Amino acid sequence: MVGVAVGWHVYEVTRSALSLGLVGLVQFLPALLLVLVVGHAADRYDRRRLVSLAQGVEGVAMVGLAGSCLAGWVSPELIFLFIFLLGTARSFEYATLQTLVPSIVDPDDLPSALALSGSVMQGAVIAGPMLGGFLYLLGPVAVYLTAAVLFFFSSVAVRRMRLKTVTARRERPSLDTIFAGIHFIRSRPVLLGAISFDLFAVLLGGVTALLPIYARDILHATPRGLGLLRAAPALGAFIASLYLARRPLRRRVGSIMFGAVGVFGLATIVFALSRSMTLSFFALALLGMADMLSVVIRSSLVQLETPDEMRGRVSAVNSVFIGASNQLGEFESGLTASWFGTVPAAVLGGIGTLVVVFLWRIWFPQLASRNTLQSEERTAT
Repeated sequence: MVGVAVGWHVYEVTRSALSLGLVGLVQFLPALLLVLVVGHAADRYDRRRLVSLAQGVEGVAMVGLAGSCLAGWVSPELIFLFIFLLGTARSFEYATLQTLVPSIVDPDDLPSALALSGSVMQGAVIAGPMLGGFLYLLGPVAVYLTAAVLFFFSSVAVRRMRLKTVTARRERPSLDTIFAGIHFIRSRPVLLGAISFDLFAVLLGGVTALLPIYARDILHATPRGLGLLRAAPALGAFIASLYLARRPLRRRVGSIMFGAVGVFGLATIVFALSRSMTLSFFALALLGMADMLSVVIRSSLVQLETPDEMRGRVSAVNSVFIGASNQLGEFESGLTASWFGTVPAAVLGGIGTLVVVFLWRIWFPQLASRNTLQSEERTAT
């Protein structure tokens, strides 16, 4: 919902592909700058409280955007200021949320739980853009205020979650503890390969930032059409996550992950060249299905390979990689579109993703040949 409103709003004010890219960059910067602080906080303090506080701050950012519109103080700089606040809160929320699922379910049920969690999230992502597109017909204020109410509601609801253990970690901060997440990932080729694979594949192949341009200037759609395009990847991801929740992946997870990312790149190229709203919608839906397969495998590997006392710091690093692939990917898309044009930039992004698939098969053979999600030691026992 917020993505549709901010994207259309910024493009309406600036008519600049680069400005659309800056939306992603401004959201990513806090995650990069705060990665060490976020990870240590998630391992030291009550994770539910951190998520609740972060969602409350996100609601404040939405109120700020709505208030600036009502006061007539609309400018790209002010929009970016509140987006930066939103990104700061999300850097804490996303990293900490990743650590909560293993505190709710047993390790053997984790892949199914992540898939089910993904289906719920994607259901919201489907409804959000479509609702945002409809609400934007009333103006951006309607979207921002609705989002604020939902953020405040979530902030209260997350405090009521029941976890298997809620232990405040009192490990004293030091350079070793703060950098432990980075060292842990570097010492495990499968984790490093999975996280970096997602980073570069989506960084190059993502087209989210260009959707307002495609909707308005290429497909000649309304804000409602933009909402449908934004919802299409989530619809595909929702279908894939429901399937994975019922039939979790047991074997050949490495090959499946590489195949899914390859499909992601091909679907990006099809969307880039499409001039049909229907074909564009289905290409984005296929893209979302492939992405969800990759996400579930990567998330399961990260959580199953990481001990609980390290999950906050590892998840914080993982969140930076995710943010780089998504938000920084939006900046890359906007920048290349301003250089080469919208369609060439999207085509080159899809080709770049296919190149990444080829290179990562060579550089990370342990990931490509990975059979199960469980670690070798755990499988052996």
